[in-house]
Amino acid sequence: MTAIEQQTISKISWRLLPLLMISYFIAYLDRVNLGFAGASMSKDLGFTSTVFGSAAGIFFVAYFLFEVPSNLALERFGARRWIARIMFSWGLISAAQAWVGGSTSFNVVRFLLGIAEAGFFPGVIFYITLWFPAAYRARIVGWFMFAIPISSVIGSPISGYILNMNGVAGMAGWQWLFILEALPALVLTFFVLFYLPDGPDDARWLSNEERSWLKTRLDAERRNREAHSNISWKQSLFNWRVISLGVVYMGITVPLYGLGFFLPQIIKAFGGLGNVEIGFITAFPYLIGAIAMVFWTRWSDAKRERKPFLMASLVCIFAGLVAAALLDQPVPKMAAVTLAAFGIFTALPVFWTLPTALLSGTAAAAGIAWINSIGNLGGYIGPTIFGVLKDKMGGDFYGVLFLGLLSLLALVLVRILGHNNQAEHGTAANPS
Repeated sequence: MTAIEQQTISKISWRLLPLLMISYFIAYLDRVNLGFAGASMSKDLGFTSTVFGSAAGIFFVAYFLFEVPSNLALERFGARRWIARIMFSWGLISAAQAWVGGSTSFNVVRFLLGIAEAGFFPGVIFYITLWFPAAYRARIVGWFMFAIPISSVIGSPISGYILNMNGVAGMAGWQWLFILEALPALVLTFFVLFYLPDGPDDARWLSNEERSWLKTRLDAERRNREAHSNISWKQSLFNWRVISLGVVYMGITVPLYGLGFFLPQIIKAFGGLGNVEIGFITAFPYLIGAIAMVFWTRWSDAKRERKPFLMASLVCIFAGLVAAALLDQPVPKMAAVTLAAFGIFTALPVFWTLPTALLSGTAAAAGIAWINSIGNLGGYIGPTIFGVLKDKMGGDFYGVLFLGLLSLLALVLVRILGHNNQAEHGTAANPS
């Protein structure tokens, strides 16, 4: 690593990552706080697990429909304005969940929330490709996605405390949960609008030398990718590898969201636990996943290997979920869930090095969004099928087993697809 490379990457990382991480922290917290609201909300409004799971998942139907248009709009209008627009609209609609009165209004608000938030995650992944060379992307995406487990580590106990506000000002605790956890998104909108540059050309805090180094490196990698695969954004929507990567991502997101929405309820079923205790126990697997994510991604970057690391993570997801389905005692069951969480959170950032090595330019904006759209259908499939199986079978055994089987499908697909390291790195220097 040259001095100018180290200086440039360090400056970009410290300038952009904190704001992106905080924004995703809030986004994910607003997306999954439904899991904590679920038990008391369902009791107050008379929802079955099937109704709750279906409404939780309909968010991702809207997400699926609007991801690609949103990411194309981001490339056209610029990251700063479009990400700010996304955050402001999702903050308002997330708070509106506090006033749903039945299954119809619940489904409508969840669908609108999916429209509002569509494009945020793939937009940031695309944005990262405008700033960071391929050799750094696993760790950079890892730090960005670090917000997912941390939102549960920090947010779970906080959500537990907010639920205890039941009766304050005549509102239920779950209503306060939606309102209070939506406010940070509205505040952060203005930070994004005035702080986030659209790209390196707008970064006045980079010197001419730093900007020149970055442009030269990224242009060289783009030419290298296009020499191996040069497709248009429309072609990316029908490319078999892109679609297959979407299915692989679904094999990660289905366990992620299935557990995210139902883990608090599984822990509550252990018996004798209050809201705050459930919050702290829920946080533990996510804490392990957060720590593992940092070290796993650095190791993947250092080894310049993606496929073996992703496959190992998928094995952990499958093994952990199958064990969790088979075990009944609280401690062994939570140990198995923790193993699955290790696999989920180490798989997520490494996975995103695969499509960013395949796609460039507008094709990257559309293709990344398309992969995320397909994958996040898992957010509908996971909670919906989990809820149905739980209602019909009277427990979580078959639901958890279903989540594990989808991770096995993802493992098989990764084995078939492989990964072209040369297309990703070219002649770039090893950052380790």
